[in-house]
Amino acid sequence: MAGQDWVDKDFYAALGVSKKSDQVAIKKAYRKLARKYHPDQNPGDKAAEEKFKSIGEAYQVLSDPEQKRQYDAIRAMAGGGARFSAGPTSGRGGAGGFEDVFASMFGAGTAPGGGSARFNLGEGDLGSMLGSLFSGGTRGGYGAPGGFGSGAGGGFGREKGQDLAAEVTLDFATAMSGSTMKLGVDGKTMTVRIPGKIRDGKKLRLRGKGRPGPAGNGDLVVTVHVKPDSVYSFDGKALQMQLPVTAAEALVGAKVQIPLLGGKQATIKIPAGADSGTKLRLRGKGLDGLDVVARVQIVNPAYPSNRVVDIAKQLASAIAADHPDFNPRSHLEGR
Repeated sequence: MAGQDWVDKDFYAALGVSKKSDQVAIKKAYRKLARKYHPDQNPGDKAAEEKFKSIGEAYQVLSDPEQKRQYDAIRAMAGGGARFSAGPTSGRGGAGGFEDVFASMFGAGTAPGGGSARFNLGEGDLGSMLGSLFSGGTRGGYGAPGGFGSGAGGGFGREKGQDLAAEVTLDFATAMSGSTMKLGVDGKTMTVRIPGKIRDGKKLRLRGKGRPGPAGNGDLVVTVHVKPDSVYSFDGKALQMQLPVTAAEALVGAKVQIPLLGGKQATIKIPAGADSGTKLRLRGKGLDGLDVVARVQIVNPAYPSNRVVDIAKQLASAIAADHPDFNPRSHLEGR
């Protein structure tokens, strides 16, 4: 990163912290913002993506004591935001650049013969001077030892190590309850805690579990796949299931047994007059205290007997006689 970039960007404002904030406060602020603007939480949102990059850039500098010291020094020299200009000097009446800053710092005033002395910094000189300022006197240009971009001197341009990726597949019950698993990644065995109530396709980012780098380790990104269950699904709030019932059970009401995850059973009451789509909730009966929501689905025999058909006809006649205003398809009329 060039010195001018550090002058232009207020990393403290990017993280919402003050210059006096300690590393604990800086890390806490970064994590909160990173969760909020992470691309996984904001798919397709370019503004959120740029925000995520800016807070990452700010944290990379402010979390490193040496880079933070350099950043504070450069900002202080520029008065918190003046434009620096390397290369030929501007006119005496123009805006001051690096030359003016260093002149005021190091007392460049009267030259031999009474003239005014100025710093005229080319690109290489700029890197050398700042390199010597911030790296204990070692000269170096951009990318040179002790200068900008130096790994050994803690300079600009240091990067974290490479992120690693892994995948894990869970059965539905394990995905709901959570688990601790061992994964083989990059030739090493890592212990990964999978939280409960996780959904298919969710990505977990484990900070610092990637490959090492000059500015710290990269991350491990674990993609979780969840096998579908034959009975249950999860909508993020409750366990969902379809509850097949007969027409007679739906009409007169009934109590039926349903299987729960983990091998237990529960009794659910079907109210008289239940329709297909009626939702019945068992609070806290699911795995790990989740609610179970059963959606009634009326099912008829594929090949009803003559007796059942005769009773159904009698039932239809009784409904028409006793409930003349009842029309299950009234909402379809007039369309």
